[in-house]
Amino acid sequence: MRKKKWHIIPGVPLTELDKKVMYWEGKGKEVPSRDLIKTPEQIEGIRRAGIVNTGVLDEVASKIHQGMSTLEIDEIVYNYTIAHGATPAPLNYEGFPKSVCTSINEVVCHGIPKADDILEEGDIINVDCTTCLDGYYADASRMFIIGKTTPEKEQLVRVAKECLEIGAEAAKPYCFVGDIGHAIEKHAKRYHYGIVRDLCGHGVGNQFHEEPDVVHYGKKGTGMLLVPGMVFTIEPMVNMGTWRVFIDADDPFGWEVISEDEKPSAQWEHTFLMTDHGVEVLTY
Repeated sequence: MRKKKWHIIPGVPLTELDKKVMYWEGKGKEVPSRDLIKTPEQIEGIRRAGIVNTGVLDEVASKIHQGMSTLEIDEIVYNYTIAHGATPAPLNYEGFPKSVCTSINEVVCHGIPKADDILEEGDIINVDCTTCLDGYYADASRMFIIGKTTPEKEQLVRVAKECLEIGAEAAKPYCFVGDIGHAIEKHAKRYHYGIVRDLCGHGVGNQFHEEPDVVHYGKKGTGMLLVPGMVFTIEPMVNMGTWRVFIDADDPFGWEVISEDEKPSAQWEHTFLMTDHGVEVLTY
């Protein structure tokens, strides 16, 4: 039998949230622990981190260009973040050596900035930033097209953004993580794209990574119940070919993830707050 995760506070009357979570827990569904429900103070802290995180990506957007190195992008991210009283969460996280992930073309995610990775005409690149401000975290990524690219890559970038938007629309209070994944996968399959299964979105806010795992494929009604006060990312990785991936053997840090068939991949990401009416984006 599944161990209960939702703890009742002795002497405190049950709220509507308590009753709804206990109902689904009684049905055998996975529910959050109470500490995943953010307080108003915590939400405001995450919101402030989100403002800086958005500013970082805006700064990258204003300066990214053909001929620059991904190491230059890393310097932009580091300098902007520090100048705004925050820290780049990826820096030295479990051995990651830089402040941002820069993933070009077939690199699905966790691309490490390098002086010899030069952006070329037609490249597509994902820039993934996580900002920590006063102990609170916000996480988002954007795709950038360098100059003019192929219609196939343009469509991939567009559909990946649509997958994020469709996933957000599917995220309703007292729905399940699987509802998000089902909606995303359904849209990607219309274009015969693969949705990466080995990596996922995640809870965020008080820590860099928290529960739940937000998978981008699957069935409705599966995964963790999503309730108001939870904060999490949706970040579908959409491959032009197979969903399968591998770790680059030439990466000494063991981080860079590449599509198995080495076809292009695209990803967009936001940090979301679940409210009584749906999700609110904290990283605009």
